[in-house]
Amino acid sequence: MTNGLPFMKMHGLGNDFVVLDARESGGDSFSVTPALAKAIGHRHFGVGFDQLAVISNGNGDAHLTFYNSDGSIAGACGNATRCIARFLMDESGKSSLHLTTDRGDLAARDLGDRVTSVNMGQPQVDWQDIPLAHAIDTLALPIEGAPTATGMGNPHCTFFVDDVAAIDLASFGPEIEHHPLYPERTNVQVAQIVGPDHIRMRVWERGVGVTLASGSSSCATAVAAARRGLTGRNVRIDLDGGTLNIDWREDGVWMTGPTAHVFNGTLTPAFLDSLK
Repeated sequence: MTNGLPFMKMHGLGNDFVVLDARESGGDSFSVTPALAKAIGHRHFGVGFDQLAVISNGNGDAHLTFYNSDGSIAGACGNATRCIARFLMDESGKSSLHLTTDRGDLAARDLGDRVTSVNMGQPQVDWQDIPLAHAIDTLALPIEGAPTATGMGNPHCTFFVDDVAAIDLASFGPEIEHHPLYPERTNVQVAQIVGPDHIRMRVWERGVGVTLASGSSSCATAVAAARRGLTGRNVRIDLDGGTLNIDWREDGVWMTGPTAHVFNGTLTPAFLDSLK
């Protein structure tokens, strides 16, 4: 690629992304392989990200595809969806968008003051949809701590604890990520109930590790807390990187919060050639 590959760096509450815009090229000028995603995601030898997102043309305003920093596919990424929605709304002047993803169709809205809201769709609470390895009660899994399983386009496992700061997430997270009950691995959340509409949460993302925030994890935790009667369906979730509002409504789980477009850059031809 003689001119290199342009990209954007964005984050939602420190949950950071490299975004590739393939709309004009139709996606033909480059192909994202697991090796390319992993190389860009390396924080010392590449750019660094929690997820890589590719914007392409779709049936709605745009189609989004997500990759984890280990090169694996991520079915959903809520904070990246909000970041890209903000970029597309600024570009088009629209205050609402129809986005498509592997998760399905997602609606996005501009709430003013640079606050962006995305409907992440209905949660998946049946074992086969999450998916889990076999038929089981998803409200309280037979794992120490009796976590709740939820699907938000990707699998989640939420533990409710007395003190999230007391959990060694770096060792606890990978153990649960690879639990046999989750054939596609899982995102792991530890959540502390602060009040009926307030949760403190930390997250381990599959294929990534500890992250400062996670949109789909926040949605899954809010759903799990509401299902267990620990909170209502509209909650504030405080993450290591900041705060999101999650509202589980009849039409889906709405996630609202700030976004940041940090800089634009170009992957050099030499970097791209080194991956061949």
